[in-house]
Amino acid sequence: MSTAQLGNLVKIGQLKQESPDREQFDGMIRSARIRLADINVQGLSEAGRFSAAYGAAYGAAYSLAAAALRWYGFRPENRFIAFQCLRHTVGLEAGKVRFLGKCHDIRNQAEYEGILDTTPQLLEELISVTRELLRAVEALETVK
Repeated sequence: MSTAQLGNLVKIGQLKQESPDREQFDGMIRSARIRLADINVQGLSEAGRFSAAYGAAYGAAYSLAAAALRWYGFRPENRFIAFQCLRHTVGLEAGKVRFLGKCHDIRNQAEYEGILDTTPQLLEELISVTRELLRAVEALETVK
């Protein structure tokens, strides 16, 4: 973990520094696990299932990114910065961080413009990256 880069983000107002909070950390991981389980909900239309699964996977990814920051005593000012910090909190490779940024943009388009521009392949990749992120955040417990 690289605290110098995170400290720089505090200086420019993108992160807040707070005491680490184990209860919040555990709650965010619990939320991510629940959302990942929700991906398999049956009985919805194909479009409804896709939309619900995408929202669940994206929400889980954000919960995990925020949990990683909380583990080290930081709180993000926005979702995008939480994803960008994954390089420093859990060592997520740059391509996967960029991919989560792309998903953030897609989520914003859906949320604010009513355009859900995704594919089944994008959803599968998001689920895969989110599961990898879950393992990385869970591994933080062995760091301290």
